[in-house]
Amino acid sequence: MPIRTNRDRLPISAVVGEVAPALINSGLYDVSFEGEPLIVASVGGINPNIRVGDGAFAFRADHIEPGVSARNPDDRANTSFNVLSCVGNEARVISGDAKGATGRVTGKHGGVEHVIIDFTPEIMRAMAIGDRIQVWGCGVGLELLDAPEVKAFNADPDLLEAWGLVARDGRIRARVARTVPAAVMGSGLGRATVVRGDYDIQTFDDTMAERYGLRELRLGDCVAIIDADNSFGRIYRTGAISVGVVVHGGSYVAGHGPGVTTLLTSAIGAIDVEIDAAANLATILGLR
Repeated sequence: MPIRTNRDRLPISAVVGEVAPALINSGLYDVSFEGEPLIVASVGGINPNIRVGDGAFAFRADHIEPGVSARNPDDRANTSFNVLSCVGNEARVISGDAKGATGRVTGKHGGVEHVIIDFTPEIMRAMAIGDRIQVWGCGVGLELLDAPEVKAFNADPDLLEAWGLVARDGRIRARVARTVPAAVMGSGLGRATVVRGDYDIQTFDDTMAERYGLRELRLGDCVAIIDADNSFGRIYRTGAISVGVVVHGGSYVAGHGPGVTTLLTSAIGAIDVEIDAAANLATILGLR
């Protein structure tokens, strides 16, 4: 049956960030896992030619964030901005030449603590660094009423409905573009919470990358991480499963790769997945 949630009890909170500048390593160079020095585009900024639905490895860049990256310049306010913004939330530009334009939150990136937001290329080209963006934050505290062994994080309730989640016998069925083994998860492990940021899929092992099609991942893909429990942090647990969305592009740096923001997790594996290439935010949210 269609998913039932406690959406009627969830607060809607306005949180605000600013378009963040594009950043590269302060020492200019990153060093790849093969020892190659690189200078490439990285996090932040406005990227009108990079959106959900594009390949996670399609661009000569490292940790590239699709669309617009936003951050509140006050660190405490940015914590709220990052935690309360959920994938699928509406975002509205409230200053600058693009004032009044709307987009959708598509992910969160740890470390820099950016909220990543999709707008059309036309809107992005009217925007400037420092423009203010208000997000109608809704999703923190979300519960799946018919599946108590499945926890939900970072997701607007409307996203779950558009995604087509189904509940049956205490389990959730979700469409995902690919499965990922927990053995290849890297940067972001060890955090005590999953309500902000992401963790990375390493793709450096050719055997695993080919077996699971990891280098064909797209920005915005829903993926299932097998034997991963994200209930109270990100850990390896046999039989567990976590489902999230790919929020930033690949990386050349050891331990890193396409980042995943958690949406669902079950310590006992109460999530069944169906492989569907259309399980991408570009399609689910009708962004492209």
